[in-house]
Amino acid sequence: MWDFDHCDPRRCSGKKLARLGLIKELKVGSRFRGIVVSPKGTQVISRSDREIILAGGLAVVECSWARLDDVPFGKIASPHERILPYLLATNPTNYGKPWRLNCVEALAAAFYITGFDVYAEKLLSGFGWGGSFWKVNRSFLQRYKTCESAADIDKMQAQIMDDLEASWNESRRNKDTHEGDSEDLLVLNPNHQPSSDESQEDDSSPLEGGSPDSDSESEYRGVERSQHAP
Repeated sequence: MWDFDHCDPRRCSGKKLARLGLIKELKVGSRFRGIVVSPKGTQVISRSDREIILAGGLAVVECSWARLDDVPFGKIASPHERILPYLLATNPTNYGKPWRLNCVEALAAAFYITGFDVYAEKLLSGFGWGGSFWKVNRSFLQRYKTCESAADIDKMQAQIMDDLEASWNESRRNKDTHEGDSEDLLVLNPNHQPSSDESQEDDSSPLEGGSPDSDSESEYRGVERSQHAP
């Protein structure tokens, strides 16, 4: 990997892979003959890249999504730069967000799509949340794994995006349909009117405060149609 030290070393998945001996760092300017997962790629990765990975390996650019403009992509030399298709991040920082995969997720996704499932699982096993990547993206990855070429992946991704948008629209219609019914039930019980004492009691809900932010609005809301990087 090319590491630009944008991330907190304690939370950086790439640095953790290096500590575990599962990845090695590349110097900026060094040439790499394998597949490079990069946001500057123009071709999506596919099973047709399997032989290139066998011969030259797989690399990734470890950088912050917020600082892509600071990365000297022109000095990352590879004839085989690739992007990933639509997938959801499951890392703690960007959980549930389309495209926002971190380093280990990007590598695992590339390995899954090209048929190296054992390598993907080995990388993810070093993270407590790693197992959720396959569980959340299984339906997508299984469909991508049936594709033989980049063109096939592009078509499959377009179909997945259409399916997600249709599902989202259907859920919105169902929600709008049932909202009127639920509102009819939200009336006071005429057999029990609160006393003055009761009305002065703390009326906060036991659920107030809620659960940690899960970025729920990223779940298929309008399906983001942007490119992504590790």
